[in-house]
Amino acid sequence: MDSFTDMIQLGLSNIWTYGVTFLVVLGVLVFVHEWGHYIVARLCGVKVDVFSVGFGKELFGWTAKSGTRWKVSLFPLGGYVKMYGDSDPASAGFSDDILLETGEKRTMTEAERAVAFFAKPVWKRALIVFAGPGINYLFAIVLLSSLYMFMGRPITPPVVSGVEVGSAADQATLRPHDIIKTLNGQKIDSFDDVRRKAMLTLDEEIVFGIERDGKPITITARPTKITDTDRFGFSHERGYLGLIGPANGIDVAQITSVEGQPTGGDSLKTQKLLQQHLGKDIIISTTAQADGVPNKIKINPPKDLNNFERAAKGGIGNKKEPVALILGQKPGDQVIKYNPFEAVGVAVTETYRITAETLKAIGQMFMGTRSTKELGGIIRIGAMAGDMAERGYIALIVFTALLSINLGMINLFPIPMLDGGHLMFYAIEAVRGKPISERAMEYAFRFGLVVLVTLMVFSNLNDVFQLFVSSKG
Repeated sequence: MDSFTDMIQLGLSNIWTYGVTFLVVLGVLVFVHEWGHYIVARLCGVKVDVFSVGFGKELFGWTAKSGTRWKVSLFPLGGYVKMYGDSDPASAGFSDDILLETGEKRTMTEAERAVAFFAKPVWKRALIVFAGPGINYLFAIVLLSSLYMFMGRPITPPVVSGVEVGSAADQATLRPHDIIKTLNGQKIDSFDDVRRKAMLTLDEEIVFGIERDGKPITITARPTKITDTDRFGFSHERGYLGLIGPANGIDVAQITSVEGQPTGGDSLKTQKLLQQHLGKDIIISTTAQADGVPNKIKINPPKDLNNFERAAKGGIGNKKEPVALILGQKPGDQVIKYNPFEAVGVAVTETYRITAETLKAIGQMFMGTRSTKELGGIIRIGAMAGDMAERGYIALIVFTALLSINLGMINLFPIPMLDGGHLMFYAIEAVRGKPISERAMEYAFRFGLVVLVTLMVFSNLNDVFQLFVSSKG
C-alpha cells in the first residue's frame, strides 16, 4: 500500500467486499449475541421491551404479539435487548414505577413485577446476562464443527521442509525432515500449531519434541521477535523461528545458487546442481522473499530424480512447486473429515485454543512484551473481513467464528457496562445477600463507560495513525 489514498480507493472500489461483508458479519454476530439474552430472558419469564440490532434512530421494525419491538437502528456497530423494568438498555438501573400517558406514575402491579428483569432471582439474571457471550461461543463451535464435518479440516503435516540460515531454528539445530511431535510437551498434529506457537512466544523458549531418523530428541529454541506490516499498513508483532513447512512454496526458477554455485536462473542447471547433493543438507539461495520464503534456506533433497524433473518445469497448473516437493514430501494440506462427535470435539478444542491464545496476547500487551499497536478498531476488522471474503467462503466462515469467540470473550471481561461487569455485580450480590447500592452502581457504570470509550477511541485512532504512517513511509 503506497499511500493512505490507495487505501481509500481500495475501500471504495471494493465497497461490497470490505464494507458490506463487514456489516453483514458484524450484524449476524450482534443478532446472535442479543438473541442469546432474549431467548433466555423469555425462558426465565422476563418480558423484553426492545430487541435492537444497532443503536440510535430506528430505521425499520415491528412489534411482536409478545410486546417486543424488533428493530434495526441507524448505527450498526452493536445492539441491545431492553428488559422490562430497566431504565436503560444496559440494565444500569431500574424502576418499579410505570409512566402513564398523562405523565403521572404508578407502582407496578404484582403481575407486572413478575415479568420484570430486576425482580428475578440473582441466578436468573446472571443466566440471562451470561447467555449473550455464551451463545457467541456456541455459535462459533457450530460453525467450526459444521465446517469440519462437511468440508473437512485442512492439516499441514508438522514436518520441517527447510530452515532459514541463521534463524532461531537454525541456531537450535533443527534440520530438514525433522518431524515435530510435541511443543512444550503438548502433542501437535499440524505445522500450523508450530506457526501459532511461535507467533505468540515473544519472550520464552519453546521445547520441541522431535523425531529425527526414527529417533526421539528434544530441542529448545527461542523465537526472534519481528514486526510485520500488512498491505494496509497495520503492524503485527510475532515470534519468528525460521522454519519452512510443507505448505510454503517456491519456484525452482527463483533458486539463485546451490551450495554457493550460481544457477543463473536456469532451471535445468539448478536441477543438475541439486542432483549433485542428493540426500545431504545443502544451502540454497532464493529471490522469493516476497512470498514469505527467506533468502537462504537449508534443505535436504531426496534421492528421487522424478521430483526434480517435475520441479524444473516450474510448477503444476497455476501453483508454484513447493520446497516440500524438492524434499520428497507431499505438497499442501491434508484435508481430514470428521464424524459429528469428532467435529464437535475438535471445534471445542479449537475454540478453547483461540481463547487462550488471545488472552495470552492481551496479557503480553499489559506486560509490555507486545506492542499496543496491535489493538485494532473498525477499520482493521473491516479490512480483515474483506480479505477473508476475497479468499473464499471457507476463510470467511472461519473468520466469523474467530470474531464470534472474541466478541463472547470480550463481553465476559469484568468491566461495568459489559456482560462480565454485570456478572461481577451479581456475584457480589449473591455473596452479600443484597445488591450493591444504586450510587455505587452509578459510579461503576460511569467508570466502565469511560474505559470502553477510551479503548474504542484508542483502537480506531491506532488504525488511522498506522495507515497514515504507512502512507508516508
